[in-house]
Amino acid sequence: MPTYVATVRDSKKTEKVEANSLAEAREKLMKKGLAFQDLKESKGFEMPDFASMFAKITVKEMAMFSRQFAAMFNAGVPMVRCLGVLSDQCTNPKLKKALMKISADVNEGVSLAEAMRKHPNCFDNLYTSMVDSGEIGGVLDEVLNRVAKILEDSARLQNQIKSASAYPKMVGGLAVVIFIAMTTFLLPIFAKIFVDLGLELPLLTQFMLGISKFLRGPTLPEGERNFNIFFGIAGIIGAIFAYKQYYKTPAGCLQIDSMMLKLPIVGELIRTTAVARFCRIFGMLTRSGVPMLTSMEIVRDTAGNVVIGNAIEAARTEVQEGGMISIALQKANVFPTLAIQMMSIGEETGELDKMLLKLADFYEDEVEQAVKGLTSMLEPLMMVGIAGMVGMILLSMYLPMFKVMDGIG
Repeated sequence: MPTYVATVRDSKKTEKVEANSLAEAREKLMKKGLAFQDLKESKGFEMPDFASMFAKITVKEMAMFSRQFAAMFNAGVPMVRCLGVLSDQCTNPKLKKALMKISADVNEGVSLAEAMRKHPNCFDNLYTSMVDSGEIGGVLDEVLNRVAKILEDSARLQNQIKSASAYPKMVGGLAVVIFIAMTTFLLPIFAKIFVDLGLELPLLTQFMLGISKFLRGPTLPEGERNFNIFFGIAGIIGAIFAYKQYYKTPAGCLQIDSMMLKLPIVGELIRTTAVARFCRIFGMLTRSGVPMLTSMEIVRDTAGNVVIGNAIEAARTEVQEGGMISIALQKANVFPTLAIQMMSIGEETGELDKMLLKLADFYEDEVEQAVKGLTSMLEPLMMVGIAGMVGMILLSMYLPMFKVMDGIG
C-alpha cells in the first residue's frame, strides 16, 4: 500500500499515512484532526512490485472492465467511486495498481483520459482517445461499451486464428519428434543387424542412415555419442532469435511483412484480417467523435502489418491536404476494391462510420470462413505428411529385409 507524507502546519513536522489513494490519505489525516499541507506520495525506497511488473492484462479483462465501468457510470455512480469499486474487485495486480493511481488523479481534477495516458501498458492510444471523445461529448458510458465491443471482436478474431494454427503446430511438432526419435534411436538398431548380415543396403536406407549418423554425431573415445541434435536445436533457437531481432528493425519488419502478404492463402488471410481491423476500429473512432486524422493515426499503429500501416499513413497525409480517404487508400493498392467502393459511397452520403462497420462485419465473416477453410485443408495434409515421414523410415528398415527374404526364397 502506498505511503503518503504531509507537513503539519503548526509544528512543521511530517506525518506519514498509508492509503490506497490521495483522497483516502487526506481523509485519514482529517480524522486525526491534523491541519496539514503538501500532501504527496512518499518517494522513498520501495521493493519492486514484481506481481504487477510481470502481470499480463488480457483483452478479456479490459473488455470486462469497460463493460462494468460503463454500467456503473450509466447508473449514476460518480467516476471516482466507479474506479474505486473496480480497483477493489480487480484481480490483476497491474491493472489494479493503475486503477488506484487513476482514481487518485481523477479525484485531483485530472480528466479520465489524461489519467489513463499515464499507464500505456494498460490503456493504449486507441482506448484513451475514445475515452477522451466520450468525456468531451458527455457519452462516456456509450463509448466504453464501444471500446468493449472492439476488444471483444479483436479477441474473437485472434482466437480464431490461434485455434487454426494450434493444430498444425501441435501435429507438426509431434511429427518432427517422432521422426527424430525413430531416426536417432530405432534405425541404428536395424542398421547393426544389416551390417552383421553383410547386406548391400538400398539407397533409401543409406540415405536414412546418413541422417541418423548426423543426428547421433561422431563416437567419442569413451564410446559415447556426441549427439549433433542438441547443436541443431541450439541452431534453431539461435535462428529464431536472429529472426525476431531482425524483425524489430524497420527494414526487416517491412521486408518480412511484405513477404507475408505475398504468401499464397496466408497472405490473403493477413490482408483480410488487417482490413477488418481497420474498418472496425476506424468506424468506431469516427462514430465516437474522434477527429479523422487522429483516427487514422491510431488505426495505422494497430494495423498489424507495416505495409498496410504505411498505406494508411500515406492516405492520412493526403487527407490532411484535403483529399478523400477512399481515393487515397486506392492509390496504395493494398485494400480490396469492394472496401474502397463502399468507403467512397460512405463519404458521399456522409455515413462513413456506418459503412465502415458494415464492412467490418463482412470482412470478419470472411476471416472466419477463411480460417475454417484453412483448418479443414491443413488437417488431411498434416496427416499425409506424418504418414509419409513414418512410412519412409519403416520402408528404409524393411527394404533390406525383403532382400534377405528373396535370397532365402
